[in-house]
Amino acid sequence: MKKVLIFSAKVLASLFPVLLIIICVFSFSPIYDFSTPRPFSGPDIYNPYSGLDTTARWLRANFHTHTRVDNILNECPEYPDVVYRDYKRLGYDILAFSNHNQLTPHPCDSSLQINVYEHGYSIFKFHKLVFNPSRMILYDHILPLLVSQKQWQYDYLSRNADFIVMNHPDRTLHTTARSMRLLSGYRFMEADSGSGTDLLHWDQALSAGHYSHCLINDDCHDSGNHLKIARRCNWIQAPSVRYEDFKPALLMGCFYSMRIPDFGDGDWEVKYSANASLPGISNIGLRSDTTFIRLSAPARIEAWGQDHSLLASSEGNELEYVFKPADSYVRFTAYFDDGVVIYTNAFARFDGSKTAGPYQDSPHSINYLLTVLFNLCLIAIIALCILLTGRLFTHKKLKS
Repeated sequence: MKKVLIFSAKVLASLFPVLLIIICVFSFSPIYDFSTPRPFSGPDIYNPYSGLDTTARWLRANFHTHTRVDNILNECPEYPDVVYRDYKRLGYDILAFSNHNQLTPHPCDSSLQINVYEHGYSIFKFHKLVFNPSRMILYDHILPLLVSQKQWQYDYLSRNADFIVMNHPDRTLHTTARSMRLLSGYRFMEADSGSGTDLLHWDQALSAGHYSHCLINDDCHDSGNHLKIARRCNWIQAPSVRYEDFKPALLMGCFYSMRIPDFGDGDWEVKYSANASLPGISNIGLRSDTTFIRLSAPARIEAWGQDHSLLASSEGNELEYVFKPADSYVRFTAYFDDGVVIYTNAFARFDGSKTAGPYQDSPHSINYLLTVLFNLCLIAIIALCILLTGRLFTHKKLKS
């Protein structure tokens, strides 16, 4: 009995170094020197809605949806065909299945396939949507404490995909103001992913000159649960629901995002009816240095800008805001009486003689000395843990 207890104690004692080894193995990364963040500047103003056709129909889309998969890590009780049917009944035109670390075939029509997966299994929930990847990348940092680790992931993933989405920063642990000011390489952000509607993390990034579009999604893990489905969506102007047709509009930013209450509170007929008659944007754009928005129903409309500043607000169907010399960007939020919230993409300053728009990957160079030291420390910790684990089980043999 004593030997069993001693052996059990050794096994338990070895768990910590083994866990530390796993964390270190999944922590290797270059260390970067980041450039100083600077607000958007330039004589021109980027209009994400320059291609808007006010007579065309907006397509409703959700790009972050989970389904049942036949393995041990299941995150949803419904298979793709059921999830697709549930979303179609609620008025969605475009649906992407973004299961963790695997591509999911479209259950009904292969021409509607959107190749996307959710990358990441870190404890901090630092997840990314990877669109149209050339290959699946599984490596992830279990504890991405460093901004450099997160930046390396964006760099590595974006080299093998069309574009990357920063997933749910409001729910990602260790999302700091500093990381939002430094990180780049993503084209979209799930800016509304928590209980609030202030979009603080998106404003922190925009204020630092990191341009991205606000693409919010359900992140649905149970399409049969009225609390989980049809709570967020995006409205896109595109010629069709096929990926290659709506991708240009996405990258341009010719869409707006919507937060939706749980209409009916469990009464599905009420939910279906309310989702069929949602308010929307009738017109939005830029005239000279004046941004404007017009809605299909009255709301409280707010214009937000640099450093999360409220620039203007009004009650009604429309709002205009004139860019001032100190304004680096402007975005609109509209709050409707029924609880619906609309977020627009940002109008931002840039220099049209140098770039086609405000989006750019901010320069960051590898600090080779710190990179070598950091990764050598990880190797040293791994070696020490292996040594300590070995000594736990060889000590008795040596003694005897």
